[in-house]
Amino acid sequence: MRIGILSDIHDNIWALDEALSRLADCDVLLCLGDICSPFTMIAIAEGFAGPVHVVWGNNDGDREHVVHSVSGLGRVTFHVEFGELEFDGRRVAITHWPDLAQALARGGQYALVCHGHNHRLRVDQVESTLLVNPGEVMGRFGEKSVAIYDTTTGSAELLLF
Repeated sequence: MRIGILSDIHDNIWALDEALSRLADCDVLLCLGDICSPFTMIAIAEGFAGPVHVVWGNNDGDREHVVHSVSGLGRVTFHVEFGELEFDGRRVAITHWPDLAQALARGGQYALVCHGHNHRLRVDQVESTLLVNPGEVMGRFGEKSVAIYDTTTGSAELLLF
């Protein structure tokens, strides 16, 4: 299974289109916060065919309307600030917050822990856990990026665009 990972869109729907095209062959999408507006959530839900899991970031505006904007689709799940998932027997934790992600990774309970917030693209091995920050879709620091995690190999690939 291939898991697409993105974060920190900040309503840049033009970059989001490119990000989603890079993740089109993924089975599941993890969105790690700072979506910002309902129209961006709609673009994610309409632009990705599979299940979407979302955690909130510090710049997400009217959360009630963001949730309502895609509630009829039945394949978008909101996990508030932290989410626990399992794919192909691998436990996965998602959050927007780097400090929480670091602590979760050090705990050793997850194969994969993902976070956003600081817009810094990186993959680190923390003992038995892979810690992934897909960077940013927004492009604030110049490089736009996403990540793909492969449950078969337990590895992550970073994609710049």
